[in-house]
Amino acid sequence: MAPATGSGLVVRTLQRAGVNVAFGLPGAHIDGILQDALDAKLRIVDVRHEMNAGHAAEGYARVTGNLGVAVVTAGGGFTNVLTSVANAHLDRTPVLYIAGSGPLETDQVNDQQAGFDQVAMATPVTKFAHRVTRTELIPRLVAQAIRIAQSEPKGPVLLDIPWDVLRQQVDADEVEDYRLDIDGTGIAPTDGIDRIIEALAAARRPIALVGKSFVTAEARTRLHEFAARTGVPLFSDWEGLGAIVGSEQHVGLIQSLATVPEDERPDLVLLLGLRFGLATQFGTGRLLPKSARIFQIDPDGRELGRLQDVELGVQADPIGTIGLLYERLGDSPVPSGRDDWLGTLRGISATRRSALAAETEEHEDDAIHPYLAVRTIAESVPDDATVVVDGALTELWLSETIALAPLAHYLGHGYLSSMGSNFGVALGAQYAAPDKATILVTGDGAVGYSLAEFDSLVRAGLPVVVIVLNNQAWGATLHTQQFLFGQDRVTNNRLQNGSYSGVARALGADGVDVTELDQLRPAIEAALAARRPTCIDVRVSLAPIPPEERVLNGGAPFGGIEIDT
Repeated sequence: MAPATGSGLVVRTLQRAGVNVAFGLPGAHIDGILQDALDAKLRIVDVRHEMNAGHAAEGYARVTGNLGVAVVTAGGGFTNVLTSVANAHLDRTPVLYIAGSGPLETDQVNDQQAGFDQVAMATPVTKFAHRVTRTELIPRLVAQAIRIAQSEPKGPVLLDIPWDVLRQQVDADEVEDYRLDIDGTGIAPTDGIDRIIEALAAARRPIALVGKSFVTAEARTRLHEFAARTGVPLFSDWEGLGAIVGSEQHVGLIQSLATVPEDERPDLVLLLGLRFGLATQFGTGRLLPKSARIFQIDPDGRELGRLQDVELGVQADPIGTIGLLYERLGDSPVPSGRDDWLGTLRGISATRRSALAAETEEHEDDAIHPYLAVRTIAESVPDDATVVVDGALTELWLSETIALAPLAHYLGHGYLSSMGSNFGVALGAQYAAPDKATILVTGDGAVGYSLAEFDSLVRAGLPVVVIVLNNQAWGATLHTQQFLFGQDRVTNNRLQNGSYSGVARALGADGVDVTELDQLRPAIEAALAARRPTCIDVRVSLAPIPPEERVLNGGAPFGGIEIDT
C-alpha cells in the first residue's frame, strides 16, 4: 500500500494540472494541504487576508491565462474570499477555490467555523461548487472542477473539503487519475467568416473591440496580423488593453469614441470577446452607433446581442476565429482609406489629452493635478509591464493616459468594481511575471484595505511598485455627494490621517513621498531599478473632475470643471 492523505491527493492533482503555485493563508482546516504542498514543492504564497489570496489567484490567472488557485480555511476564511469569487465570476476568470470545512463527523454540532453551508453561499457566483465527502473522490472532483473552470466561458469553481476527508489515508495506487485538459474550443463557421470578410471589405470606418481572451503571445500575434492585413483600428476596455499594445493599429480605450464627430463614427464594429455593458454605455448608441453593422464573437452565447442588435452573433473562441479570418483573407490588400481612418481616431484621442492638459494650466492647488500625475506614470511604465489600478477616481484618471504605455497587461476593477481588491491582484500578477515590472496605481482609500500586504510582498520577494494617488479622500463618492446634495453635505469621506509610505517602511518595504511633479518619474524609475516592494505616496489634488466622472454626473466630458474642496 502506498498511503496518501486527501490533502496529498489534492496536491497531486494540482501538480498534474501544471499548477506550481497557490495563494492562501494558514488555517487548521487546510494545514494538511500546506504540509503536503511543502513536501511536493508546490509553492503556497501566503498573504495577510484571505480576500487577497483570492485576488492574487485572479491576478495570476489574468496575466498567464492559466488556472489560478486559492486555498482558504473554513468559516471566516471562506467568507473572506467570497468577494474574490464574485469578482472572478463577473470577469470570467478561471480560479479554483479550495475551502476547508468542519469534519463530517461533527456536522451540525455547533462547532467553530461551521454551522452554515459554504457550497450554497458560493453556488450563485461559481460555475461549479461542490462538497467532497469521500477521500477517494478527490482526484476526480478536483479534475472536474479544473475542466469546468477552464472551459468557455471561463470562471470560478469551488470545492469544499472537510477536515477529516483531507486527513484520511487511502491507497494512492488504487485511486485513479482523471483527465484535466480541454484540447480545443469551437471557432466561427465558414459562412460566418465569409460574411465578416465581405463586411470588412465594404466598410469605410471599421473598428475592432478586443476583450480579455488575447492573453498569450501567440494569440496577440494572430490579432496583430489580422489588424495589419485589414487595417482595422483596435480598441479595448480594461480587459484587453495589453493585447492591442504593440499593434500598428492600436488606438486605445473605448471611451475615446465618445468624442468622435457624428459624421465620422464607426460604420462596422467587430466585438472580439468584449461584452456589452458599462464599457459600451449599455448599448445606448452613444459609443457604438445604432447604425453600425455589429459582428460579435464571444465564447458565451448569452452575451450575443445582449444590449444592442448585432448583424451576426457567433458563440466561438475569438482567438481561433481571428486566426481563421486571417487565413481566409489570404493576400487581400488593405482597403483604401484605412490609414486616414486610423489617423482620424488617433487625432481624436490626442485632442482629448490636449484638452485635459490645457485644463491643468488653470489649476491653482498646491497639490499635483491628477492628470499630470497619471500622464507621468504612463510615460514611466517600462516595456511589457503589468499595470494594475485600484480606486474609482484613480481608475478614471489613469484611463485617460494608460493607452500610451507599452504595457503587457492592464488589470482594472472589473465588473464588480470592488475597492481595495487589486493589491492582491498585483501580488499575483507579479508572481506570474517575475522578471517584468508590476505597478499598482491606487487611491488612498483603496490602498487602505490591504496595507498589511506590503508585508506579504516583502516576505515573498515580490517587487511590486505601489503608487498611491493621495487626495486625502474617497474622491469619487465625495464628488458625487457634492453633485447630488451640495457642497455642505459631504459626509464620511475625508481621509486626512497617516502616511502610506510610512506604513510600507514599517512593514519592511521602501517608502517615498512625492509632493512635486518633477519628483514622480525619478521616484518610479528608482523603485523599478531597486526591484523591491515600494510605496510611492503622491499628494494629488482632489478638486479636478475627470471627464468620465463628468459624463456619469450628466455633464459633458470637457469644460474645465473643478469642485471646491
